[in-house]
Amino acid sequence: MQVPIFTVDAFTNRPFCGNPAAVCLLENDLDEDLHQKIATEMNLSETAFIRKLHPTDDFTKSSRFGLRWFTPANEVPLCGHATLASAAVLFHIKKNPNSVLTFVTLSGELKTRQEKDHIVLDLPLYSTDPQVLQEVEELIKAATGDMIVQDVRYSPDTKKLLVRLSDAYERSVLEELQVSAQRFLSAEKTGKVKGLILTLKGKSNGKEKGHDFYSRYFAPWYGVLEDPVTGSAHAVLSSYWSEQLGKKEMLAFQCSRRGGELKISLHDNGRVEIAGQFAIVLKGNLTL
Repeated sequence: MQVPIFTVDAFTNRPFCGNPAAVCLLENDLDEDLHQKIATEMNLSETAFIRKLHPTDDFTKSSRFGLRWFTPANEVPLCGHATLASAAVLFHIKKNPNSVLTFVTLSGELKTRQEKDHIVLDLPLYSTDPQVLQEVEELIKAATGDMIVQDVRYSPDTKKLLVRLSDAYERSVLEELQVSAQRFLSAEKTGKVKGLILTLKGKSNGKEKGHDFYSRYFAPWYGVLEDPVTGSAHAVLSSYWSEQLGKKEMLAFQCSRRGGELKISLHDNGRVEIAGQFAIVLKGNLTL
């Protein structure tokens, strides 16, 4: 059995930057255990599986598909960069002519569209609640050491902890921070955290275009020590920084070693549009 597979670098227009995702096109149903085995074999932060919703569907013509995401260790309920990568494969390799593609997922229906050289994701927007520092103090110390923390929030819907560093720090401080994410597993005592976001206010102002905020994201609970560029984390970050900055249009940068830029637009319907570029770097077939 041959399964078409692609590797797409998301939230960048250059190969070997942004966040790589594997994308599998399933002409037929796949044995359930094979999803995880393939994702473990690919060993990327996510492997996406696009499936037909009806036997008569066609990757080159249909506008609705099923979509699942797997890390090397688990299935996850939402993944932004692998959704962008999936849309890129359908739009640019399969030459799908539809203006909007809809993916049926564990997080509901996600719509994607092309806008010039970007792909725009329509994602749920997740709010955050104030978090008692003492409950997660050991985890935060494992992540930030002796750095000054300005705010701590928790997103109950996504189980992500958001840690905002002091505005006094520059972007380079976040980029150069040495993090041993494996230590988070023993430092997290509450049992409720499954992802940790470090974030920092940007230096954007009216005179000069810049980034409104920066971030890094860690999810060792899902087998991902550091994710290069994370759409799902920005569904949380967008809510937080929109509230802090009083803005609905923002430009963000995730400061991993590979790095990636995200254009953000909040809507009043509780959704957020996150746009990014992509680079398709591999085309092939899995032999099963």
